[in-house]
Amino acid sequence: MQQIDSSDIEKKDLKFPFITISVVFIIIISFYLLWRPLNPERTIYIPLTPQVQTTVIENHQLPSAVGNATIVRLDDRVSQEQEPEESLDQPKPEDDVIKDEIDEVIDQDDNSVQYTVNRGDTLSGILTQYGVNRNDVYLLTKQFKQLTNLRIGQQISWTVDTEHNLKSFNWIISNNNIRIYEKVNDNFVERIETREGIWKPFNAQGLIDSNFVVDAKKQGLTSSEIATITKALQWQLDFRRLKKGDKFSVLISREMFGDNHENSQLLAVRIQNGNKDYYAILAEDGHYYDKNGGSLSQNFLRYPLAKQARISSGFNPRRLNPVTKKVTPHNGVDFAVSRGTPVLSVGEGEVMIAKYSGSAGNFIAIRHGRQYTTKYMHLDKILVKAGQKIKKGDKIGLSGNTGRSTGPHLHFELYIDGKPVNPITANLPVSEGLTGKSKKTFLEQFKKIEPKLSFESLTPSN
Repeated sequence: MQQIDSSDIEKKDLKFPFITISVVFIIIISFYLLWRPLNPERTIYIPLTPQVQTTVIENHQLPSAVGNATIVRLDDRVSQEQEPEESLDQPKPEDDVIKDEIDEVIDQDDNSVQYTVNRGDTLSGILTQYGVNRNDVYLLTKQFKQLTNLRIGQQISWTVDTEHNLKSFNWIISNNNIRIYEKVNDNFVERIETREGIWKPFNAQGLIDSNFVVDAKKQGLTSSEIATITKALQWQLDFRRLKKGDKFSVLISREMFGDNHENSQLLAVRIQNGNKDYYAILAEDGHYYDKNGGSLSQNFLRYPLAKQARISSGFNPRRLNPVTKKVTPHNGVDFAVSRGTPVLSVGEGEVMIAKYSGSAGNFIAIRHGRQYTTKYMHLDKILVKAGQKIKKGDKIGLSGNTGRSTGPHLHFELYIDGKPVNPITANLPVSEGLTGKSKKTFLEQFKKIEPKLSFESLTPSN
């Protein structure tokens, strides 16, 4: 019988695990080489949402889209400390609402905001609807508990930096009591201004020759006073339609320091357009009413849809772009609605823009009075035209997925005095007139003011 060498058996037993280990090792090396890009500098990041429509290849930028994604180099993603970029949901710059002379005196180009306290307002609610840094709002209200005592009709104002951090806050308690809160390092410091001027009445009367802004300034009114007048009567009168020979009479109280004044308050205004008179009279609640105590405001819808829908992305002026890691403001809210959902105008107004525009897709902008503008983006279909007059609740388009959009939704924005605000929490105009004792007091006040608004001294020029 043939003998089997034990060494041959051991060699055969060792051969199988050696081959297995070798195969596994080769597979691992192959997978690593196939998975790892040959040139690490060409590594790309493909997100699931289209935030930046740019491909970066060897430091050259080329417009590109990859399905529902975009491409950027990994080393192009930067930290949150960068300056804010433009919002991604934006029409082309040339498709912005064109301003006229009246818009220029109303809109504030700097980072300051003025506000009149309304019924139900809280300081935190006011500031956060304008996108002020919540940490600053918390710090201010925690340091100064007296700021919970805001009263209806009081004036407040504030300034922010480019990242919406609160720099200063002014609270006008009365004409001679102004409290100023300024950010110093990580705290707010309060100072009180109590210097007292002499409040004197000022009456300006004039005829329209070119336009209201120019002719009102000729009669000594400031841009701020003109802005207050146009806001008060924005729903009753289209100031662009004033004609040569139309008249205006304005009663103002100014705080005088010698021959100069710093503060003023509009008490009443009367504008005659043709044969029709328009009045705005200041009441004790800090709002303006017509000569009978009726409201000068228009009601707004809170939502641009027939039914409330889920908000897929909220208002956030400090939103961090998930692709670029830069602070990129989201100046509106996104409603998750299916394609073809009717979109409604939230208020009465005039369509300023209705067209396809860049990343906004099918885009509509509507001006409501002089103080408010709404924008609707990514529409599937536009149902209105530029220049068209519309009413609250009119169907203006159908929601869609046009422009830079990851899926069907409606992007909706609200601007007040040229500033984007949170449309879900913003204080919208309320059409309520005076009643009861407040109305009686108001009518008695108007009887004293009415003679001062007469046009007896005005005669049209030839």
